Amino acid sequence: MNDAQTPSPAASILDGWPDSERSLLIVDDDAPLCQRLARAMERRGFIVATADSVQSGIGAVGANAPAFAVVDLRLADGSGLEIVKTLRKARPGARIVMLTGYGNIATAVAAVKAGALDYLPKPADADAVERALLASEASLPPPPEDPMSADRVRWEHIQRVFEQCDRNVSETARRLKMHRRTLQRILGKHAPRS
Repeated sequence: MNDAQTPSPAASILDGWPDSERSLLIVDDDAPLCQRLARAMERRGFIVATADSVQSGIGAVGANAPAFAVVDLRLADGSGLEIVKTLRKARPGARIVMLTGYGNIATAVAAVKAGALDYLPKPADADAVERALLASEASLPPPPEDPMSADRVRWEHIQRVFEQCDRNVSETARRLKMHRRTLQRILGKHAPRS
């Protein structure tokens, strides 16, 4: 049986919930991804609205603040963090998951500080999004199937400090207690594979 015929466990969880408690806003400027995710989440019992920009996302929140939201971090007209902040003010209990194709620790921290519950790299499948949205706040999420390697964690940390030092190589090297040339070589390389 395919996913469209098999009811999701969330569908039974959401059965009987009022529409306002099943409302989900998906904000992503990747139209095919947004529509696939919207259809998959509707099959799981959510009442879905979509938006494709910061402006339309904030408008959707203002018109009817949803109980759940899935928001892309980088949109054509700005940062999805603005939508997260707006939704947090309009509906403090909303459960928000950030999606991004630009995964790094600094943006994950910013998303959580803004009020997101979880942070998923794109393309995230509907099952992962559903688990993140409905996870009990008391329980820890399951360990990732493919966690970052130690080399990737180190690279992410260096990138974060580099950004915090306004991309100043000398200041970053000083704070990391690293030789400047070594840091320049690291910064000149691509991120290690997960």
